[in-house]
Amino acid sequence: MKELFVRALSGAIYVFILLGSIFLSELSFFILFSILGIICLNEFLKLIHLKSIVLYGVLLLFIALFSVVQFDLYATKLLLILTGFINLFLLKDLLWVNMIPMYQKKKYAVTILYLICGFVFITLIPFYNNVYSPHLIASVFILIWANDIFAFLIGKYFGKRKLFERISPKKTIAGFVGGMIACIVASFFIFKYLAIFSPIFWIGLALLISFLGPVGDLIQSKFKRQAGVKDSGNLIPGHGGVYDRLDSILYAAPFIYTYIILTDYVS
Repeated sequence: MKELFVRALSGAIYVFILLGSIFLSELSFFILFSILGIICLNEFLKLIHLKSIVLYGVLLLFIALFSVVQFDLYATKLLLILTGFINLFLLKDLLWVNMIPMYQKKKYAVTILYLICGFVFITLIPFYNNVYSPHLIASVFILIWANDIFAFLIGKYFGKRKLFERISPKKTIAGFVGGMIACIVASFFIFKYLAIFSPIFWIGLALLISFLGPVGDLIQSKFKRQAGVKDSGNLIPGHGGVYDRLDSILYAAPFIYTYIILTDYVS
């Protein structure tokens, strides 16, 4: 009971800080995600046994250039293509390779194009139309939380068949389906509250998140399994590290950004 209370309390504080910073101002949003990025990068580098001060500079430089300044649209598109490629590479390794091949050169490529660029596209999502839209990025997080919470609850009480047992023994097919349904229901309420975009847009976004979010979580689980650790850190009591909390959106962010841009362009 005590562990559940600690988990609920720390989770509530995390959500309060996150949403509070998102809605407070554009500046607080960038400051928060720069700090989260530094912490997450530190946790990830420990997992892959890589020491590099330079990568912290790359993280801040990329957020400044691509997200804050948004200096060049074509450079952003190129970064998006490269990030999508490395994420598909990680998905391929998740499905068909027992160990993620993390040789020295690939450690830098994966760190930059998976984790650092994940933060770049998280911070670009609310600027899909060049104007800061806190409701959009908050909605993305709400959909991810709805998916995570109900996948956990449905999987715990009703799950029997495992989803990907060799990587994450606790994930079940029932949990995956339950999380997807909860995500779609949450998207309906978001549409009714915000009245922006169409219901089809929100359902599509919910389906995208309910698929890519668990993939991101499984990829992180594989990194942790290779490192021989349960959590990426211990900053958030009952939840683990920052990377443990952001693994879903880190992987999904480039695809979410692409989906929003293409949908907005078509409409």
